Amino acid sequence: MKNERVYIIGGYQTDFARNWAKERKHIAAMMREAYQGSIEATDIYPGDIKAAFIGNFAGELYCMQGHLGAFFADFDPRFVGLPTMRFEAACAAGAIAALSAMAHIQAGIHDLICVIGVELMKTADSAKGGNYLGTAAWYEKECFGIEYPFPKLFGKLGDEYDKRYGLDNKYLARIAEINYANAKNNPNAQTRDWFMNFEHACVKGKYNSVISGRIKVTDCSQITDGAVCLYLASEDYAAKYAKQMGLPLEKVPRIIGWGHTTAPIEFAKKIADSANCEYVLPMTRKAITDAYSRAGVKDCWDLDVIETHDCFTTSEYMAIDHFGLTKPGESFKAIEQGVIEPRGKLPINPSGGLIGCGHPVGATGVRQLLDAYKQITGTAGDYQVPGAKTVAMLNIGGSATTNVCFIAGIDD
Repeated sequence: MKNERVYIIGGYQTDFARNWAKERKHIAAMMREAYQGSIEATDIYPGDIKAAFIGNFAGELYCMQGHLGAFFADFDPRFVGLPTMRFEAACAAGAIAALSAMAHIQAGIHDLICVIGVELMKTADSAKGGNYLGTAAWYEKECFGIEYPFPKLFGKLGDEYDKRYGLDNKYLARIAEINYANAKNNPNAQTRDWFMNFEHACVKGKYNSVISGRIKVTDCSQITDGAVCLYLASEDYAAKYAKQMGLPLEKVPRIIGWGHTTAPIEFAKKIADSANCEYVLPMTRKAITDAYSRAGVKDCWDLDVIETHDCFTTSEYMAIDHFGLTKPGESFKAIEQGVIEPRGKLPINPSGGLIGCGHPVGATGVRQLLDAYKQITGTAGDYQVPGAKTVAMLNIGGSATTNVCFIAGIDD
């Protein structure tokens, strides 16, 4: 490989509280704003961009638009003729776009790639949108004719924890409370002005209705419109960029480890396969440990921050033990001890995560990687974790079918 090191140059996130459908703006407008904001944020010369990779789950369903990569050619006359690609892996589409960009850079094909994650979701009501999201699972077997299938699938994840290890729902409520509180410090978070406390997250009723079983509204990430743009670069380009910006190269964050696995698409098959395993989702665990191995990270305590895929509180509960903060089935201990809080031993989702920040499906993985960059460069503002130098992110698609873990850091 020409360049084994892949650097993160920075980027831009749209405000996830916006409703682009009400603004009567096309999905391409979201992409354009993210791109233009990224140029202002990074001072990258547009002519240096050699390709654009787009992460998107369901543009054809939510806004009757596919072929999203082609819109990039409209953003600047210099982009006509550039190679563009669109990547889909359900909720992991953004991470897969970034992973593919990384591979192209390592192969010496391109020195600088623009990665955009985007989803326009507020075109559909919750029932229709829930049906669209069902296509991220085995639709015919798991979702056809079922209202809100994904809350039910991730409710089953909590049920499996309860069956194997026991699970008190108060810990799920605490996860929700923490992520909503973190989101209040994030100027781009969808729920930054929403009310939330522990008592509200625990109660069932008019203002916190039950979706399915143990899953209430406060346990769910919200339908979100959003786009995120960031840049991945070769070492050669990063060195030139660092010199231009007056920075030593070792201060530019890079991807130091990654893991990518695919489990069976059907949730029941995942659970059956893990019956004799201590981890409920072993393929998710493998993506994390593969990233640890490639990064030379001994365990989670070598990390400073985790941005994880809390599409539901149960998925964050799973991530706590799968990252290794506790033994399998003991995630509640990290919650009780305050380990995951912003000033805890290992903060999780200081951005607010998917529950607090929002979950525009195809954009989430790119947003997580951008937040890793912000933490490492000390530019996360009011949700900055002091001294953060090594950050992991986990982006999962479907019911933990596609699993992508990145670890970003800087050279000491």
